[in-house]
Amino acid sequence: MADNDALDPPALPPRVREHLAQQLRATYNQRSEKPDYLGDPGLPSAFDPQLRRLERRLKAQEAGAAAVAAALHGIGRSESGDA
Repeated sequence: MADNDALDPPALPPRVREHLAQQLRATYNQRSEKPDYLGDPGLPSAFDPQLRRLERRLKAQEAGAAAVAAALHGIGRSESGDA
């Protein structure tokens, strides 16, 4: 799989995605077996690639938001200093 997913905009609005994610987690938690011991993986290993991809996307989103915030903060400071 390519990492082109980071360039594709999400198909659903954030509120809809969060609602669906909550429903999915609730359904999965009801149907899943409880871990046998602390540290026992709660999800089947088949989900590992998707989870790693989701983690990468979330980290990239956080880094992008931080970069935009820093840039906007810098722009605001330079405009107020020039006036």
